[in-house]
Amino acid sequence: MIRIVVANQRGGSAKSTTTATLARCFADRGLRVLVIDADPQGSLAVILGLNPPAFLNDLLIEKLAIRECVVSARPGLDIICGNRFTTDAETKTMGLPGSEFLFRHLLADYERGYDAVLIDVAPSISLFQTCAMVYTQNVLVPVDMDILSVQGATSTIHACETLNRMLERGLNIRPLGMLPVKLNRRLAVTEMVLTTLASISERRDIPIYGPIRTDQSVVKAAADRQFIADYDPKSKALEDYEQLASELICRFGKTEAVPINVKTA
Repeated sequence: MIRIVVANQRGGSAKSTTTATLARCFADRGLRVLVIDADPQGSLAVILGLNPPAFLNDLLIEKLAIRECVVSARPGLDIICGNRFTTDAETKTMGLPGSEFLFRHLLADYERGYDAVLIDVAPSISLFQTCAMVYTQNVLVPVDMDILSVQGATSTIHACETLNRMLERGLNIRPLGMLPVKLNRRLAVTEMVLTTLASISERRDIPIYGPIRTDQSVVKAAADRQFIADYDPKSKALEDYEQLASELICRFGKTEAVPINVKTA
């Protein structure tokens, strides 16, 4: 079972794009995929042009059944969308006994219908980010080519370590890997960021996947409310995400993942 939360404490790090595209890559390989958008920005519904019957807050507060809140984005790929009322659901849930285990309890039975569950979370420390980390125990950290995104990645890694110390024994929330995104070799800052990530990787024994090359098709696909795979099947970024999907399937298949080589943009 593949369970991944895509997180970075810094906004603009391609979390939603990574979640949507990786989910699509999994589905195109025949996996049954469930995506949960736990970010109040509700970006997944927007960039994919979805009209869900209900949202995450309806599931948690109105107590609708999960099947009533799921929208099919394509065969094999279901999404529970978020919206601005996700914040209300988070506030009302906060303080309840064992609230950090909410997603684990919520999905205990329903996840059996899927091969992979991916969760997109807000770029901040929050209850739902904690819930997602506790449930998946695997955190993929996309990192944009700027120092603030690196700081956000470091904060996310620290959050994993803190939760492992604070919560029950046997919990092993781990950074699955860092994923450089929007990579453009022509920019001087790119080498600085990659060098910094390499240092973090060596010190903390965290893989570096990717990178995902910069590609205008990513922005254009979102503007056109489509998956990148539908908008531009020959996209460079899509090629990189396909490679990432292969690496992660290999890793969760209990075969050691081998991070792919950096490509020149």
